[in-house]
Amino acid sequence: MACTLEKFIHSLDPRALPRVLQIQSGIYFQGSIYEMFGNECCLSTGEVIKVTGFKINKLIASICENNEDSQFSAKVELPLNFPGLYKVVADKTPYISIEEITRKVAIGSTRFGHPCFYSSEDIKLANLTIKQEGTFYECEDDQIYTLKEIAEWKIPRCRNRIVKLSNTLHSWDSSNPLPDNFDGCLILTPVYEVQAVMKFRKDIVHILSDLDVEVKDITDCYDISSFLQPLSLEDVFERTTKEFPMVAEVMEGPLGRQKPYNLLHIGKEIVIYKKYQATRVLASEIRSDSPKRHFLIPMTYKGKFKRRPREFPTAYDLEIARSEREQLHVVATKAFDSPHAELFSVSVGDQFLVQQRQTSEVLYEGRKKVIDVLACEQILSDTYKEVLLPMYMEGGFVEVIHDKKQYQLSEICKEFRLPFNVKVSVRDLSIKEDVLAAVPGLQLEEEITDSYLLISSASSPVESWEIPVYRLNMSVHLLSKDVQAVLPPMTKTTVEEISEEEYYMVRRFENQTLHPPPRPPKKPAALAPKPVSTVSKQVISDVLQATKNFCVDTTKKSCANQAADVSELQVSCQNDLVHHDNVKDMTEKPTLVEAAVIKGLTNNPLGKWESEKEQEEEHNYEYVDENVIENIRKVFQDTTTRNKDILSEDRRDI
Repeated sequence: MACTLEKFIHSLDPRALPRVLQIQSGIYFQGSIYEMFGNECCLSTGEVIKVTGFKINKLIASICENNEDSQFSAKVELPLNFPGLYKVVADKTPYISIEEITRKVAIGSTRFGHPCFYSSEDIKLANLTIKQEGTFYECEDDQIYTLKEIAEWKIPRCRNRIVKLSNTLHSWDSSNPLPDNFDGCLILTPVYEVQAVMKFRKDIVHILSDLDVEVKDITDCYDISSFLQPLSLEDVFERTTKEFPMVAEVMEGPLGRQKPYNLLHIGKEIVIYKKYQATRVLASEIRSDSPKRHFLIPMTYKGKFKRRPREFPTAYDLEIARSEREQLHVVATKAFDSPHAELFSVSVGDQFLVQQRQTSEVLYEGRKKVIDVLACEQILSDTYKEVLLPMYMEGGFVEVIHDKKQYQLSEICKEFRLPFNVKVSVRDLSIKEDVLAAVPGLQLEEEITDSYLLISSASSPVESWEIPVYRLNMSVHLLSKDVQAVLPPMTKTTVEEISEEEYYMVRRFENQTLHPPPRPPKKPAALAPKPVSTVSKQVISDVLQATKNFCVDTTKKSCANQAADVSELQVSCQNDLVHHDNVKDMTEKPTLVEAAVIKGLTNNPLGKWESEKEQEEEHNYEYVDENVIENIRKVFQDTTTRNKDILSEDRRDI
């Protein structure tokens, strides 16, 4: 029986793919030629196509100004990346069976794929299974989602979805299709992008499901093997190891000007030598504003790095960063007034050598209490003083770098604990354009393991390339050709720059295998926060400009015996540093919304001033003498004393 393409796709179970369809009738643009995404295809009556996949391309939203019970009026088109957070309204139409739920509702391993239903009747159990009886209603959902998350997980088959706008994330670049100050409901109808193969073409065509054509499913009476079989990179990766190497022709290539992506055009023949797991280092650009750039760096990267100072918002972060290889040397960028006499109060500019974590007795509400503390040595002008810092201390510290050595990426991963701040000092000369060399600072965040295919050109196998399986939109079909050279040619290094969305997906999947780190200790609830002192940006800027070679005699440690340098020390203190007692477990799988919130709360505390400074000295590798820090403290103390004197004089004048 013939039906519209839209109705067929809306009711199609993805598990039933592929399906062979015959065009019955329809209205065509430009005669019988239909063009979509740069592909033209003839959809004349009697034409046969094989549908290999489909996904939601956009949403048609009917607007309701008040609530879901009101009349829906105007319709607008919304792209999946339209900004905003939305609350899903429970569907009032019941499901008649568990089978209908599993057939129409997206179910998966993440929290998005855990739908919740209730039965309007008593559920009788037999052998621990639910009998087909009763009706099931969707439960209220108290979570909020982006449009893309709703499209992927919250729109059932053959149904629409009503959502209520919760709040906007950011402004829309183009004209906003929704009414001003809109806070009503939207009824969302998906428009699918259908991926299909035509009988006499070697490429993949894309058709929108709302195209006005009628189709008939003839899969059961048609030889489906007569069509080319497109394979995604995931499909190729699932092949057995014995099937490699293989020759394939590109049916749909990726976008990009960088090698090898610019070589993988439609019709290109490639050799796929093998599949494997490879290690990458996930790195992000160090900058206070957003958006940040993100990279996946292979271990074969031949450039060299110099260290950059790390920043630590709490004493707990100092304990995490502490290593046996070298003693951690930091300078305080924010004052802290200890509520216990047994613990140390920190002033801006104080320098510390971090020792170890231990416990200490303090007097708490008239009783002795044991708490976790961080043992440090305060660096004074001519001696050292042992001090204890509470683990819950809300302060700020910047690392003092003594190490000027240049490191390979593999050395950093072996000798230091990630995350680790660096900048490229020698670019990778084997890469025509090393994108990392132009980045003023990088944070190497973690090592990840990802899936790759090793490929080369079939016609001129001079070099081979690693291509990611799960981040490259590419389809091929296999050719019955023998591989001339079983061994691949020299593999070229590629630094992959990934999008913000890909970055959080990489973090999400990688962190599924990691155990969560210990939560930082909570600050005692009875202790009221006290005001802290800060240093103005202008004062610090003046000190950094005026002081270059001032020396202080420090004689105890080897790190203090030399005229140590402070690598690009830029200290800025903020009264409004946000800190949460309950730190979010970063190993959870955040949504894109949660990830954006986390990103906002963990922005570089050195602020915009550091960003401007970096732009002026993007690749200035000159180091500032570490004794500048001592002058920061002195200027701060002089400024405080001067302000007190002025205040006293004003009072006498009054």
